[in-house]
Amino acid sequence: MKWSYRIARIAGIDVKIHITFLLLLAYFGVTDWMDGGAFQGILSMAFILLLFLCVLLHEFGHAMAGRHYGIRTPDITLLPIGGVARMQAIPERPWQEFVIAVSGPAVNVAIAGALWVVLLLFPNLLGRAYPITSEILPNLMTINLALVMFNMIPAFPMDGGRVLRALLAMRLNYLKATKIAARTGQVFAAGFVLVGLGWNPMLLFIGLFVFTAARQELDDVAFREQIEQNGSYRI
Repeated sequence: MKWSYRIARIAGIDVKIHITFLLLLAYFGVTDWMDGGAFQGILSMAFILLLFLCVLLHEFGHAMAGRHYGIRTPDITLLPIGGVARMQAIPERPWQEFVIAVSGPAVNVAIAGALWVVLLLFPNLLGRAYPITSEILPNLMTINLALVMFNMIPAFPMDGGRVLRALLAMRLNYLKATKIAARTGQVFAAGFVLVGLGWNPMLLFIGLFVFTAARQELDDVAFREQIEQNGSYRI
């Protein structure tokens, strides 16, 4: 992906960061600094970094599940709208895609559960004596649960959309399952765009991304299906 730069290599996977993510980090850091002072600005940037660490772990959940089935992930890229694990192949069987799709949200459930246990065992971390942990930890737990619910919306190519395709592909052929999942994703994408226009610009960008990615996935699957059936692609 253009304008992406490698910042680490973990378990044989390049971790990349898109330049727009740095712009997002700077934007929230500066605006919160101006509104609430230096401490608030630093706290805001720390929270965003921790949030995207959770996103990175989410993507590694997908990558490790894919590796279990022999699918390599060359890199993971962090964007303002989330993370993208670039897998080199599509799972051969629907249940494999199902497992890979749910592995990411499962990581977020585990993170939220771990944070809940920490706060249960150490309730003083929520007290006024600990302004950083009392601000960050509950919000981080909540947002991990929100990530699970949002990702499981059946809007292809989000995780919920991939789960939908996997379930459909257990009964239908792969191309037809992809068509249904992609069209469903585009309906949700249109909803994201409409809500984003009047409320949240981030949803607008997510909607456009989901709509385009769903169309691209459908084209890719149709291309592979025709190659496999005819040995060539008819234009």
